[in-house]
Formats: sequence, structure tokens, C-alpha cells
Amino acid sequence: MMGFMIETERCYIRPLNASDAAGIFELDSNPNVHKYLGNTPIKTLTEAENVIGLITQQYKDLGIGRWAIIEKSTGNFVGWTGFKYIIEPINNHVNYYDLGYRLIEGYWDKGIATETAKACLRYGFEVLKFNEVYGICDVENTSSKNVLQKCGLQLIETFDYDGVSHYWMKIKLEDWKNLK
Repeated sequence: MMGFMIETERCYIRPLNASDAAGIFELDSNPNVHKYLGNTPIKTLTEAENVIGLITQQYKDLGIGRWAIIEKSTGNFVGWTGFKYIIEPINNHVNYYDLGYRLIEGYWDKGIATETAKACLRYGFEVLKFNEVYGICDVENTSSKNVLQKCGLQLIETFDYDGVSHYWMKIKLEDWKNLK
């Protein structure tokens, strides 16, 4: 898993590494990025390095974790995308793959989240042999809901997550195959 790279029209997707710390800091220190994520932006580069450390530990422990998005034309860090294996209960579910993405604000509204999330789903179903993938987002975050729906995830229900209403969405392998 560690050396792979997914390629989309505009981006490369690869495992996060220490060289991504400045990009993670730019991403996660922005209060606008954290508007629907509990409003807890990071404040230091050390915190960004710790985020990368936690994700690389997930690679080792769980075989998967979020991946860096790199813009092909510039080599710039755009954000992250991909899967997290959820091992703590969320909405009465545990041990499942969650599709997520987070982009630096300057890359919002350009279709990159959808482009890269679709590529990750293809990789998840075709290479990693997933049977289903889930996604959640704050009900106020219409942009994130739109990305999940464009990727084929269906709204299952609304649930309370840490006191905030969230959408619970899912796509099964057979539904994904029918989209192709």
C-alpha cells in the first residue's frame, strides 16, 4: 500500500509523508476548513506533523488511511482524500471504511474533491476489494454532501454526531458497478 499512486486527470494521490507537514498545516489551520469539523483548527506545524504521524500509524495498524492529493501541474499539496477504517462506533457502526476528503480552501469548488474521491472509490472496489463504503457529513455542509452523492453514495439517514446532525451515506459494490 505504501508506495502506490493513483492518478486522476489533474492530481496524484499517494500516502501522506513528512514532507506534507506544511500543506497539512495550511489545510488544518484554516478556520473555514474546520467550519463543519468541530471548529478546532490546528495552531502549529508540530500539530500538522502529529496529524501525519497518526495517519501513517493507521497505515501500519489498519493497512489504510487518508492519502495526499498532489496537483500534477504544480506539485502542490491540495489536501487529502481516501479511506479511514473506523474502529470506534459511529452511528452504531464499527469496522467499516469511511470515504473522506479535505481540501485547502483555494482548491474548493473546482471539482477536485469529486474527481479524487471517485478515483479512490474505484481503487477501493477494484483493488482493495471493498464490499461497501460509507460517508458522513454535517447536514449544513452541502458541498460535502454533493461530493458524496456525485460519487454514488446514497443517503441512508440523518443521525446525531457529537450533538450535530449529520448525513449517513453508503455505496455498495454492486451499486458502484451499476454507475460505471
